[in-house]
Amino acid sequence: MGTTTTFKRKLMGSLLFGCGALLAAGAVSPVFASSHKEAPFIDEMEKVDATDFYMFRSYEPGRSAFVTLLANYNPFQDPQGGPNFYKFDPAALYEIHVDNTGDGKEDITFQFRFTNTNKDTQLTIPAPPAAGGKPISIPLINSGVIAGVNPATLNVRETYTVKVVRGNRRSGTVTNVTNVAGGGTTFDKPVANIGNKTIADYAAYAALHRYDVAIPGCATAGRMFVGQRKESFVINVGEIFDLINIPPAVVTGQESGRANDLEGKNISTIALEVPIACLTQGAEPVIGAWTTASMPQARVINGFTGASTAAAKQGGPFAQVSRLSMPLVNEVIIGLKDKDRFNASKPENDAVTVNGFAGFGDYVTNPFLPAFIESQFTAQGVRAPTKFPRADLVATFLTGITGLNKPITGVPAEMMRLNTTIVPLAKGAQNRLGVIGGDNAGFPNGRRPGDDVVDIELRVAMGILCTLNQPATYGCIPADAPSGTITFTDGAFASDARFDATFPYLTTPLRGSPQPQNTP
Repeated sequence: MGTTTTFKRKLMGSLLFGCGALLAAGAVSPVFASSHKEAPFIDEMEKVDATDFYMFRSYEPGRSAFVTLLANYNPFQDPQGGPNFYKFDPAALYEIHVDNTGDGKEDITFQFRFTNTNKDTQLTIPAPPAAGGKPISIPLINSGVIAGVNPATLNVRETYTVKVVRGNRRSGTVTNVTNVAGGGTTFDKPVANIGNKTIADYAAYAALHRYDVAIPGCATAGRMFVGQRKESFVINVGEIFDLINIPPAVVTGQESGRANDLEGKNISTIALEVPIACLTQGAEPVIGAWTTASMPQARVINGFTGASTAAAKQGGPFAQVSRLSMPLVNEVIIGLKDKDRFNASKPENDAVTVNGFAGFGDYVTNPFLPAFIESQFTAQGVRAPTKFPRADLVATFLTGITGLNKPITGVPAEMMRLNTTIVPLAKGAQNRLGVIGGDNAGFPNGRRPGDDVVDIELRVAMGILCTLNQPATYGCIPADAPSGTITFTDGAFASDARFDATFPYLTTPLRGSPQPQNTP
């Protein structure tokens, strides 16, 4: 189910939105997936598998002068997944990149590195006053009730540091993000939601790990949270993967009533809230962003994973293994043969040839997904858009849309773009369909948690932008999209009602115990 969900997210993203190109080239039979397990190599490295990326003007009351950036990793987390539960990889480098000049290159990068410290909590067995007791290391990550930050009962402490790099991610100027309270550079991450006997009030416990942070170069403090959240993506993965095995009524209008196959899962989230003034540059209000994860090039498995040798197992320069911005691009737009290459690539090279390899533009201009949808619903009269190259998808995924989120100057590059001058809408006022629903503060102008990107991207892939009859903007007219007015949907309903109204917006993770089936 994990693979299906991942495929659906990515597929839908590329599929519906300009990703049609990506979709066209790569997604074969599973046409709908997200970024979960989207490529052969990353399928082996769950901790560095980016699943979703969000960027939006903060809609928490009083915070509209900030942009929230959310990067989700490590898909398909079962709440009861002990005894080790879920951590970030201490060997990896997790990054969020921001381009504020439109050239497809990072101008600001936030780098996250993690450390897991085994405190080696021991119990004397047999316990005194019995004779002959021996200290024995416990096999669990906790030895009792957890309350507060880094209590003695927490056997494995996970901490992280954050650096800001201005300029090139590997050669730019590096400074530390610090805690406003005390000025420290090391932050604690909450343990996963083990269950309510271990952590009675997980929401309150997690809130202790939300930090006000001083970001070098920013006059105003930002906020940060890193930890487990309830899975935020909504998708009907099973039926989508089964050759879009959805009754025609669902495909053409019934937006709810089908299963969200990720409903019972959790995710690992990196959340940052940064002042807009700290992210933009000059007169350009549009920023682009994406997240990546990289691993050391060398790894030696020696059969022993003790703390003293853990560092020696990894070595060499970092190699990028995961890349994500717009949803579903690698899952359903990029061809199978190019998925690992896309994960290792940079936006600046998306439209050029590098080392003999062409960029990824053909996947957007001549997408697979619309043709596949037509093939599955020909009997219902569904027809794919007919005008190529798909300029509407290029605008959505590669350049930004004129008058919405296209930079003053720029190059074609797949990234999420946000016009920071567009006023955010509060929870409850947001349209789940974003821009195509008349809400310019939503996807594809950035992405909020409540934007139903599967439905949006499906409709964009099938030509809804052509029906607006703005050829100067989208390069097509209604006649070019015979099925452009159909309300394509996967039937799994997403909206802002599923999320919190305050930072970090994604909700408290599902507990490992007691499970619903075990609750009286």
